[in-house]
Amino acid sequence: MPKLIAVNPKSFLGVQFYESGTRKHNGKPDRCFYISYKHDGRFIREKIGWASEGYSAKLAVQIRAERLRSLRHGQELPKQKKRSPFFRDPAAKYLEWAKDNKTREGRDDGYLYRNHLAPRFDNKRLNEITSFDLERMKSELAKGGLSPATVKHCLVLFRQIFNKAIMWGLHQGQSPIKGVKMPTLNNRRERFLSHEEADLLLTELAKTSNQLHDMALLSLHCGLRAGEIFNLRGQDLDFANGLINISDPKNKASRKAFMTEAVKAMLQARGPEKPEELVFKDKRHGGKIKEISSSFEKVVTRLGFNKGISDPRQRLCFHSLRHSFASWLCLQGETILTVKELLGHKSLSMTERYSHLIPDHKRRAILALERTFNQRRNELNNGAEG
Repeated sequence: MPKLIAVNPKSFLGVQFYESGTRKHNGKPDRCFYISYKHDGRFIREKIGWASEGYSAKLAVQIRAERLRSLRHGQELPKQKKRSPFFRDPAAKYLEWAKDNKTREGRDDGYLYRNHLAPRFDNKRLNEITSFDLERMKSELAKGGLSPATVKHCLVLFRQIFNKAIMWGLHQGQSPIKGVKMPTLNNRRERFLSHEEADLLLTELAKTSNQLHDMALLSLHCGLRAGEIFNLRGQDLDFANGLINISDPKNKASRKAFMTEAVKAMLQARGPEKPEELVFKDKRHGGKIKEISSSFEKVVTRLGFNKGISDPRQRLCFHSLRHSFASWLCLQGETILTVKELLGHKSLSMTERYSHLIPDHKRRAILALERTFNQRRNELNNGAEG
């Protein structure tokens, strides 16, 4: 028990506090308030809470008065609340849950937790973590050179763990993340391939790996994510209708992709014998592929597509193939809603990044407005002359 300081024996009888050496509140050391009183000859000291949680000396006096009033009327005192768990406990349960419910079996979450959340919060109870602690983490990660996107991922992971702890009945109370502003991101990928570049890339990939070539073809022609390609099984291929059933996508909402003739021919040649078999397999272990081979980056480097480019939004990676698929659709005049459905985006706002590529749609709208205006003006003028 830390050494307690009486607030003011005259105005705040039986109320004490101590100042934290690490926690801050409104730019000052955070204060934890206690009350003390006697019951049946026993001295009782009860923790009330931190100033950062909304407690004050005045509130502590009121709570102490309620305790004394309950004792005078022979009522039972409130039972000691169950202590909040350490952050490491719901985090471990969350990571187990993530293996079955998150993309890449939750490996990305595991990395962020081990490297950024665990060192800061594992030995703190959930009710001890404040918005200030999260703001400090955000600042330290940014100063340490992490991108705004990674910092945001860390905060989102904290929020998910905390929310799951509440949902699973491990903790009661609000998440401190509500008082933290997420970093502003500007990481939208801008680079997409021309048709000539895509053809050159496919040609070079075929020289390196037929499987890598075929996966790239799927992404370029059908807009599939890498994870969706890894999950494809024989039962997902409907050659009669030229459809691919994507049953385990990133956003958990199934959709259909349409085969081009090139994709159909490739999948017919590659299709597994058994419906439950994977279409693409890890060549070393025969199981599901976990990530795109480094050979892809080597081919991109050999072609010089990323030469002299440091901005990650402009550098070509495997996801750029799906981005190219969407960009090509927009350039040929497809509606943003059509592109959304083909990409499997949950909301239209995710697809709007491509809207600037739709050719002259804004210009056409203005010209149509002008035509209507001129037509109406001519009608009015002709009517006046008549």
